[in-house]
Amino acid sequence: MRKGNFPKELQTRFAGALEQAPWFRPGIKLAAAVSGGADSVALLTLLAEARSDLGIVLSAVHFNHKLRGRVSDADERFVTALAEKNGVPLHIGRGDVAGKARQEKSNLEDAARRARYAFFEKLAGQGLLDAVATAHTMDDQAETVLAHILRGTGISGLAGIHPTAGAARRPLLDFRREDLRKYLRAKKQPWREDASNRDTSRSRARMRKKLLPTLVKDFNPAAIEHLAGLAKRAREQARFVDCFADHVLQTLVKRNESSLRVSIARFLDPANLGQPDAASALRSALVHKIVAQLKEKHGQLSAAHLDSIVRLAERGEPRKRVQLPGGVDVWCEKDALLFRARS
Repeated sequence: MRKGNFPKELQTRFAGALEQAPWFRPGIKLAAAVSGGADSVALLTLLAEARSDLGIVLSAVHFNHKLRGRVSDADERFVTALAEKNGVPLHIGRGDVAGKARQEKSNLEDAARRARYAFFEKLAGQGLLDAVATAHTMDDQAETVLAHILRGTGISGLAGIHPTAGAARRPLLDFRREDLRKYLRAKKQPWREDASNRDTSRSRARMRKKLLPTLVKDFNPAAIEHLAGLAKRAREQARFVDCFADHVLQTLVKRNESSLRVSIARFLDPANLGQPDAASALRSALVHKIVAQLKEKHGQLSAAHLDSIVRLAERGEPRKRVQLPGGVDVWCEKDALLFRARS
């Protein structure tokens, strides 16, 4: 982009991408999730520029996690002023995320994310908005994919951040973080900096500050774009497997009172290809769908859990039980696997 036209060209590119999004329609009640950071401030500013031309009924939403005391309250005041500047209504949520994380014995970042998204879904359920736009960028996508690779993942993990999830929409996944900051500087629009983003004792910050810049500088200048492209291709494959798993769930899995039952033979080879080794991705997706219907509390399946279920099916041990996160147990019963809520 030519330097003098950068803000206008970025606005035009954003509006065009938004108009082409599968979920977009004129008249949509769209809220921008604004933390006060650069990416979310740019998101609200871009949406405010596009709202008249695209027919968006725009608002903003801010969730105060109460994690940084006065700084969190200052973020809330900043977002309130920004919403007023752009002439949009603001929905504010607040929650004791640290207390919730302690009570659930869960990761603080995960608890914050779940509290934030629960607030988004609540607003959508009340009809105050149709969707919430979040400010995840191409850089966030690359970081997520790389983090999943380093932790160990399958195709679903490589898919990274999805463009839509529940009420959330991610219209900035094709935009670079630095371009958004350049846009804000050109507009003379300030933003808030979260000091935790610079704390390299945290793995995500180390990845952002050290690992990804090294990959770009010393290995491939397009590393960020390639990681984001990998996520897109992985989502396409994951979507195919997900649709196939839905078909298997409807046709092969039988519900009996509080349990779900599937033939061991068809579980091991759900596509009926005669090659069970080629069906691991489909089996994994099927187990996730079954457990989602039964589990009564938060819990995440790992590769080890999935391997245990496959071993149980292969050995056909009738008294053996596999316990899964979320309060679900799996047994062998004659020639079938039985999934049941533990309670």
